Amino acid sequence: MKKFLLIGAATLIVSNSTFAGDYLTNTNQHAAFLRMAARGASIDVDGVYSNPAGLAFLQKDGFHLSLTGQSAYQTREIAATTGLWTLDGKETTQNYKGTASAPFIPSFHGVYKDGNWAVSASFAITGGGGKASFDNGLPMFNSLAIGGIYKNEQLAGLIGKPVTPNMYDINTAMDGKQYIYGVQLGLSYRINDWLSVYAGGRMNYVKSGYEGYLKAQLKQDFGGAQLMNLALDCEQTGWGVTPIIGADVKLGKWNLAAKYEIKTNLNIENKTNTLDAPGVPEEVLKPYADGEQTPSDIPAFLSVAAEYEILHNLRASVEYHFFDDKHAGMLNDRQKTLKHGTHEYLAGIEWDIIKELTISGGFQKTNYGLSNDFQTDTSFYCSSYSLGFGARVNFNESWSIDVAYFWTNYDDYTKTTESYNNTGVKGTDVYSRTNKVFGLSLNYHF
Repeated sequence: MKKFLLIGAATLIVSNSTFAGDYLTNTNQHAAFLRMAARGASIDVDGVYSNPAGLAFLQKDGFHLSLTGQSAYQTREIAATTGLWTLDGKETTQNYKGTASAPFIPSFHGVYKDGNWAVSASFAITGGGGKASFDNGLPMFNSLAIGGIYKNEQLAGLIGKPVTPNMYDINTAMDGKQYIYGVQLGLSYRINDWLSVYAGGRMNYVKSGYEGYLKAQLKQDFGGAQLMNLALDCEQTGWGVTPIIGADVKLGKWNLAAKYEIKTNLNIENKTNTLDAPGVPEEVLKPYADGEQTPSDIPAFLSVAAEYEILHNLRASVEYHFFDDKHAGMLNDRQKTLKHGTHEYLAGIEWDIIKELTISGGFQKTNYGLSNDFQTDTSFYCSSYSLGFGARVNFNESWSIDVAYFWTNYDDYTKTTESYNNTGVKGTDVYSRTNKVFGLSLNYHF
């Protein structure tokens, strides 16, 4: 029982991204994405991330700079239904809610263009970006504790009967956080009037951590003895480099663009402050011991996009993303349980109402290749669709701002097993999430 508790704690929810995109990839790095979504063929300062090859087609030479701040708020809920909660033969449901927030996430994009050349750089939270807290723990921990205590024959002998949930209290909480900081540098070159290319790379630095405990104690009426005391406090760091290539093609009113990010081989190393799990075999503890390393690759990412100028002041875009998750290493080869990589479909439109104001809206559909074996209480995902809208305000030829709101609707994921968390009792988890992001970008050209 303690073995499973520890394994669960060590994969605590820190891998869940707070932003749009894949498991370990954030695609919303500028407010222009939040207000339009399909920015893969844009020719603007946010193209440092979304379409770096297109930077060579910027109309004005000189510096183009942008500073972005985003606020993201998310909830994660698990409705757990099983007979374990009462052990009276009836199934009941317990609800567990976690909150994840990132009040301020900064990013910077910069370009210097001179003729056919453009040098670009950026800093952003390229993965993760927040902290998740389950103040009343998670059903996997509680169910394992209940099942283990009930089957403890020695304890039952002392009490005179099997120990049931009404005879003790469980006190548990789980916190996790993850940040992947990315510094990108690259060079764009316009080969002729219709073709430009890009080559660059991103240095990724991972800083994550998780902290949790579970304490179970008999009520005073049954002796008050401590039944269980587990604790884990671990920090993780690692780094890796992502090579990036891209191309942009201008054909009349069409602009076509593609970007490919090569898989990032990345291992994270433990700095374990607390690993308190009496009786757990050493081979089980080893992956979470101080100094141990585990794979956490960032998958290869392909983006292809097209933008069409309907009128001189009206543009529409479509885009497709593919994340090759099944070939990106995870702890215990978890990636092999996925049915396929992640597919995303995006569309957006923007309208220059007047010279000083542009409004826009966008849509994104995310389809993960989820399976029951991949989904866990500590790290679960739900396919979704997102809507974004906002505006750009041009103060003059040098200064502008983007303001936006991005909202995601998730599909519930239902997982039913005959042996709920290896307890031998049937159970069902329904996973659900909510997400909203606000963004503001300040853009300057000189």
